[in-house]
Amino acid sequence: MNKTEELRKLPLKEIEIQLEDALVEMENLRIQHSTRQLDNPLRIRKVRRDIARMRTIINEMRSAKQA
Repeated sequence: MNKTEELRKLPLKEIEIQLEDALVEMENLRIQHSTRQLDNPLRIRKVRRDIARMRTIINEMRSAKQA
């Protein structure tokens, strides 16, 4: 199973919590990158895409509730 399928099975509140955690992680990665302490710069790309994936699923769930 991929990450999207796993996220869709979770309740909205849980996805929002994971999104907040990912945003904090992204901020930390950016700081590490700017101070040249980041070991794996591709991690930034992965976290950024995870954030986008979570935001998309949250928006889909909210629009499904309204319809």
